[in-house]
Amino acid sequence: MQSILKLSLISRYSVFALCIVAALLIPFTQIDQPLNFVLVALFVVLSVIGIFDLIQTRHAITRNYPVIGHFRFLFEAVRPELRQYLFESDSDKLPFSRAERSLVYQRAKNDPDQRPFGTILDTYANGYEFIGHSIRPAPIQDPQSFRITIGNEQCTKPYSCSVLNISAMSFGALSGNAIQALNRGAKLGGFAQDTGEGSISAHHREFGGDLVWQIASGYFGCRNPDGSFSAEKFAAQAASDQVKMIELKLSQGAKPGHGGILPGNKVSPEIAETRGVPVGQECVSPAAHSAFSTPTEMMAFLARLRELSGGKPVGFKLAIGQPWEFMAIVKAMLVTGVIPDFIVVDGSEGGTGAAPVELSDHVGVPMREALLLVHNTLVGAGLRQHIRIGVAGKVVSAFDIAAVLAIGADWVNAARGFMFAIGCIQSRSCHTNKCPTGVATQDALRQRALVVPDKAQRVANFHRNSLHALAELLAAAGLEHPSALRPHHLARRVSANEIRLYSKLFPYLTAGELLSGDSPHPFYRQSWDLASADSFAINELRQVN
Repeated sequence: MQSILKLSLISRYSVFALCIVAALLIPFTQIDQPLNFVLVALFVVLSVIGIFDLIQTRHAITRNYPVIGHFRFLFEAVRPELRQYLFESDSDKLPFSRAERSLVYQRAKNDPDQRPFGTILDTYANGYEFIGHSIRPAPIQDPQSFRITIGNEQCTKPYSCSVLNISAMSFGALSGNAIQALNRGAKLGGFAQDTGEGSISAHHREFGGDLVWQIASGYFGCRNPDGSFSAEKFAAQAASDQVKMIELKLSQGAKPGHGGILPGNKVSPEIAETRGVPVGQECVSPAAHSAFSTPTEMMAFLARLRELSGGKPVGFKLAIGQPWEFMAIVKAMLVTGVIPDFIVVDGSEGGTGAAPVELSDHVGVPMREALLLVHNTLVGAGLRQHIRIGVAGKVVSAFDIAAVLAIGADWVNAARGFMFAIGCIQSRSCHTNKCPTGVATQDALRQRALVVPDKAQRVANFHRNSLHALAELLAAAGLEHPSALRPHHLARRVSANEIRLYSKLFPYLTAGELLSGDSPHPFYRQSWDLASADSFAINELRQVN
């Protein structure tokens, strides 16, 4: 036992001991003087580090393994890069696989995106999905025709919207150059950019691309000094021809039910001007809105936004949590007669620069289930024909688009896909202000690396090539427009010997069945009974234990 302990001690301190011995003996060797000096200095420094390791109390590793223990921290620091470049397989999703990222890069650069020698996917694995083709394929349509009109009877300025647009990303979260590249790309490609809650910056206005102005709980760009909503400031900004739609943000998929704080040292004069907050002071995004507190009040607020914007399409974005809360909003639509023009459903797989791990991993409903709830509730309430539905959450390929359109969406928003198009390499350092490609940073030198004209063209290329791929998918299925996709067009493997169509995999309500009170779908019927137009809380008179 003693010999084992001695060997352990020798191995733990051997490198430290060698550093001391080398520092003492090298001066007496015949090595050339300059090299001799360098080596002595090196080993003296390492010996001092080893002595410090022995007496420090913070790190157990280096206290037990002086000098050599530092290699553990070095390898840990470069582990993500080593994994990404050397050890990650094409299908590992962290959160996007190499194959998904490569697809975006190729389409953004107009490089060939064909895959030789067959699929690398396991077509017999549970969860494998595919679209059923037709024996009589349709002609491939012009992707520029893949648009939908957003705006119901209560809207006087409807918007013709592409089925693929840039999802909400704020200036502040992204660099000014990134915002400019995205907006210029949207202008080139004829699609829209969501501003995110950080409001409309000078970078959004630079090239005149279509904007969806997002209004969140901080009311940035339309707030009074006390943080409340300012109707005058909102009307002034909403009057811009560049603003095509108004989106009220209730919650975000990556961190639902959570506000945010931008530290004062990050509130630059440019960000302060954009958001309407004081320079250098902490900028708070509350978890909840102050302009309304009940579903009916929310409808009144949406009606006010529509009026103040001059009749532009108005809707809201949310991540689904408690189903009866969304159903309460739908009941408020029926009670007040105020019908939003659109709803954007954000899935829990959505991304953000930084969020508490528990919220990202374990809070909120995934996008497809959330979409199904929203679509079915609107159908069951007899409102689906008046309201368009957009979705966001890990969309990068044409099949991703087709899948959610088949479930019930009208259009798709993508954030990280467009970030890849402007150079993001998924370094996952968005929260450090040290983004290596200049996408998610306010460091002027780092964002200088992002050249706006080049990356803007890549944004337009990615959009165009993705919709062309969608056109080919639709043609193979015998369809001519994305709006023709239905649940029966797609299928999923659910076991080794069973495949189900989406139409059999998911429950679908019939028009108005929630209003009749005898829906054959217990979950929807019970949740509808728990909802009240007057409150986001459970209707306790009908609460079911």
